[in-house]
Amino acid sequence: MIKTIVTPQNNNLYLVIPNNYIGREIEVLLYAKDELQVEKIMAKKTMADFTGVLSVNDYQSLKSHTEQARKEWNRAI
Repeated sequence: MIKTIVTPQNNNLYLVIPNNYIGREIEVLLYAKDELQVEKIMAKKTMADFTGVLSVNDYQSLKSHTEQARKEWNRAI
């Protein structure tokens, strides 16, 4: 993998592709770094974003803890 940061001086960017990448599918991304920072801040996470991250045991523990916390929150004071 090759990653670099450039500051273009005009509308053209010249890429040199390494020999071991020739004939292979490659991905080229182009974005302004300041735009990426805004997207990270604005992106809302949902539980679906974490699918497959936790083991079954960790998931069950987190679920149990969350359910207990909700019960405590909803109790009469």
